[in-house]
This record gives sequence, structure tokens and C-alpha cells, in this order.
Amino acid sequence: MVRWIRHNIPWAMLPLDWLVGMLVLGAMKAIRSLGPDRASDLGGRILPAIAPLISANRTGYNNLKAAFPEKSEEEIRAILKGVWENLGRTAFEYACMDDLWDYDPARPNEGRIITEDVPLFERLRDDGKPAIFFAAHLANWEMPAVAAAAHGLDMTALYRMPNNRFVARAIQRIRGKTMGKMVASGGAGVLQLARELEKSAHVGMLIDQHLHRGVDVTFFGRPAKANPTAARLAREFDCPVHGARVIRLPGNRFRLEATEELNLPRDGEGRIDVKASMQMMTDIVEGWVREHPEQWLWLHRRWR
Repeated sequence: MVRWIRHNIPWAMLPLDWLVGMLVLGAMKAIRSLGPDRASDLGGRILPAIAPLISANRTGYNNLKAAFPEKSEEEIRAILKGVWENLGRTAFEYACMDDLWDYDPARPNEGRIITEDVPLFERLRDDGKPAIFFAAHLANWEMPAVAAAAHGLDMTALYRMPNNRFVARAIQRIRGKTMGKMVASGGAGVLQLARELEKSAHVGMLIDQHLHRGVDVTFFGRPAKANPTAARLAREFDCPVHGARVIRLPGNRFRLEATEELNLPRDGEGRIDVKASMQMMTDIVEGWVREHPEQWLWLHRRWR
């Protein structure tokens, strides 16, 4: 075992990983001490200020110009600034995630969280059936998983593990407090989602990023690749699929929404059509993004 570790772990990277991890943990502790509102406001000021120095700023600008050819230069720049503000807020809110959720069933919609879909969550919680939720990188995209856990859904969410193991452990601890079970993306993660559906539990995933081996879809009139996991699991288990999103509101508030079960397209054999279903989900995500373009993560290369 010692020989295996020696040959397979890049020891030279461990001190750097540890140092970066400690810096991130220290920053998160300092941000958390501000409380969710002040932390969000600070993040919303810092990131737009440094955005011109970040290469992803050009990616975001090019994406917006291609998606909205009818918009003026001023409108594109305003949206892009909002994208960075939203990302900064989301990043800083992460350190305060367990304080961010303040929904009180006794006083609904009087706090930071607004939702009219509690009956849907409760129905899914109690029906004894599996279900799949898809979401997108909109507003604070961690909130749908928090909402599901807060309303008692047996939920397992797929997420991308950070490369830094020390940061990954810290994030797992934060997520574990508020978001239920989490599994890392990849083949093993998909198998775990399948096992959860076999147990009549619920699973959730983000579907709006490029996947090289994904299925072909059209997004904002341009060809793109979509991760087909949600549709493939729905086909395998013939279970309901719901969309979930969060909208950032003024005053550090959020609106959470979930769709009713989608009527997914089926093939000639009556089974869910994976490609057509991913196009349906992608169309829904596009509609969400068009409503609040400044709240979507335009900074990655969605089209390639």
C-alpha cells in the first residue's frame, strides 16, 4: 500500500493543495462571520470589479453577443456585469448556506425565501415514488437542493468534485448540512443515482453545461451538447421528471419554483426518447435564462 501511494500520489502537489485549501477555508470562515446578507453584497461588489482581468469575461461577452444579436452593446455589457455580480454573490453565499435558508412554514414567504411549491415538494415526499429534478446554473443554483432537503425529500444530487481534495472535503461538509446526499459526477456517481431511484428516492442534477459525449441539442438557436443522464435515468426507471429553478430577487431574497411532471417525448416503443427529452429540458432552461439572462453562468464554453 505504501509503495502504491508513493507511486500514484503527486507528493509535490500536496503542500500546495493544503495551502490553497487552508486559504479557502480561512476565507470562507471570514465570509461566514459577515452573515448571509453582508457576505452576498460584498461578493456582488468584488467580482464585477475584477471581472475585466479574468479571461472568462471575454467568453461571457462572446456568448451573450451570439445569443442576443438584437441587443445593443450597452445591454450586453449590463447583462455581463450582472452575471459577475450574481456569481460573486453566489460564491460568497456559499459560506453562509445554512443561514441563507430561512423558510418558515408557519410564516411562509415572510423571510428570504419565497415559494408557492411546498405542496408539490410534500406530495413528492409522500408518494413513495422516485423522481428526477433538473436545474441550471441560475441565481444561487445550490438552493433547489437545499429546498428539497428542507421539505423532507430523500434527495441525492450530482455535483462536480473540486480538484483540490482539502477544498472538496470542506465543501462536502457544507453541502451535507443543508443539501442531503451528494455524489460526485462520473460513472460511479450515475450508478449511485440509479441505486437511489431503485429505492424510490429522488435525484437532482444540473443539465446546462457542455458534455463532450453528450447528445445533440439546440440552445439559443445554436448546436450544443447536453448531458443525457437525466433522460437516460428517466427512460430506465420510467419515473417523473421535474424542473427546478431559483430566481434572485432584490433585497437578498430568492424565489424557488418547480414544474409539475413533464410529459416527456416517447419513441415508437413507448419508451422515453432520450434526445428529444433532453431538447425539451434544454428548451425549458433556455426560457428560464431568457427571463433573467444576468443570472445565468454565461462564462463557460457552452457552444463548441
